[in-house]
Amino acid sequence: MDPLIEGYRRFRAQAWPADKARYESLSAKGQAPAALVVACSDSRVDPQTVFGAGPGEMFVVRNVAGLVPPYQPDGAYHGTSAALEYGVRVLGVSRLIILGHAQCGGVKAMVEGAPPEARDFIASWMEIARPAMAPVGGGLSKAEVLAHYEDEVVRVSLANCLTFPWIAEAAAEGRLELAGFRFGIATGVLYRMEGERFVAVE
Repeated sequence: MDPLIEGYRRFRAQAWPADKARYESLSAKGQAPAALVVACSDSRVDPQTVFGAGPGEMFVVRNVAGLVPPYQPDGAYHGTSAALEYGVRVLGVSRLIILGHAQCGGVKAMVEGAPPEARDFIASWMEIARPAMAPVGGGLSKAEVLAHYEDEVVRVSLANCLTFPWIAEAAAEGRLELAGFRFGIATGVLYRMEGERFVAVE
């Protein structure tokens, strides 16, 4: 726990004085983020760091592989869907972003099978992305195959977003922009989904 406490102390000494007015304003006026980001729980990929965002700028939900399930208001527990509902219908965000990344453990579990010690939930959770699992052509390395499916999982989540009627309506009316990205951990390069390709952001 000590490293976390030390991190808090650095925050109080360095970041808090510079951002104090912003936090006070956010406390008084409430949040009004422009973007909702669905990202992976991977500790190496922090959406606020990747997009250079500060407090109050992004409403973030993180889960294994950054998946969005299909719309299914059945009374079960739906944490990601609840976050989408709050971000789109209550906060009125104007952008909905799916942020995938390289070396995703969730995608690897989907392709190669979940680790033996993590089979209570991982395998069934990754079934959300099963539509991404169309066969790929031969001649690809293991890393290239995983990269392909990392891209496809972003596409599946974006498609699932549009099964939510109030997301589809907001997108059709131009009130909500949807976008997909993939972040390269080793390179620091962000790729944006443009049609059938992911193109490096310049």
